[in-house]
Amino acid sequence: MKIGMSKKFKLGVVGDPIEHSLSPFIHSRFSRNENVNINYLAYKVNNDDFDIFIKEFFQDKEARGLNITLPHKKRAASLEGKISQEAQYINAVNTIFNDNDNLHLFSTDGAGFIKDIENKKFSLKNKNILIIGAGAAIESILYRVAIAKPMDITIINRTIEKADRLIRKFGNLTKIKSGVDTDKPFDLVINGSSAGLTGDFFPEENIPLTSKTYFYDLNYSLTETPFCKWANEKADNVHDGMGMLVYQAAYSFEKWFNIFPNTDKVINDLEEMRE
Repeated sequence: MKIGMSKKFKLGVVGDPIEHSLSPFIHSRFSRNENVNINYLAYKVNNDDFDIFIKEFFQDKEARGLNITLPHKKRAASLEGKISQEAQYINAVNTIFNDNDNLHLFSTDGAGFIKDIENKKFSLKNKNILIIGAGAAIESILYRVAIAKPMDITIINRTIEKADRLIRKFGNLTKIKSGVDTDKPFDLVINGSSAGLTGDFFPEENIPLTSKTYFYDLNYSLTETPFCKWANEKADNVHDGMGMLVYQAAYSFEKWFNIFPNTDKVINDLEEMRE
C-alpha cells in the first residue's frame, strides 16, 4: 500500500517530559523519504490528563496514531482497544494505531532493539547475556530477548526485589537468573539502568568479559553515555540506543502506514548530529 501526499495524517508522541524527544525529527524524515504527508507533534501530558487527551486526540478524523513514552507506557496498556500479545505480556504500549475508530495497541521497543543489535552483527541465540537494571526500559525489550533463544540471561539490579520480579515474570520463556557467575564470560551486556545516563558508571559486581563482548546501552545521547565510556575501555563493540530509537519508530510507522521506512538515512542524520 502506497500512501499519497494529498491527505495529511495527524500523529504525535505523548510524554512528560517531552521537550527533548527526537521522535518528531525521526518521523518527519520518514514521512519525507516515503512521501507520506504527516503532522507529527510532541505533546506534554501529565498523568491526570492522559486518558482524556487520548480520547480527544482520536476524535479528530485525521488522527492516525500516537507514540507513547515515559511515564505513560503502562497507562496506555489499559486503554480500550485491541492489544498485541507482546504489549499485554510486558504491560506497556508505545504505539497506538487508530483504524476506523478502533485503537490497536503495540510495543515496538523490543523489535527495535532486536533489529538494531542484529544490524550490528550480533545474534542473541545461544548467547550468555547480562542485563543491568530491572526497570521499564529493560522490561520493554525482555520479551523479545527471551524468545530469541539465548543460552542464559542474568539480571543484576541495585534493588534485588525488582530483578526477582522480572525473573519470575519471564522465567517461563527462557533461563533467567540473578547473580553473576564469574567463570562464564558474557557475550552481551545490556544496560537499562539510569546510571548509564547520570554521572559515572561503575557496576557493582565483578563482571567477566572478553574483548569480543558486545555492550549495548538502552539509553542514548548525542554525546557518549557514561556506560559507553566505561565499556569502551573493555572492548570495541560498544553501542548506545540511538539505532533502537530509530528502529522502534520505524516499526511504529509501519503499523500506521504499512510501509517500513528507510532507516539508514535517518540514522546517518542522527550520527552527524553527535558531538
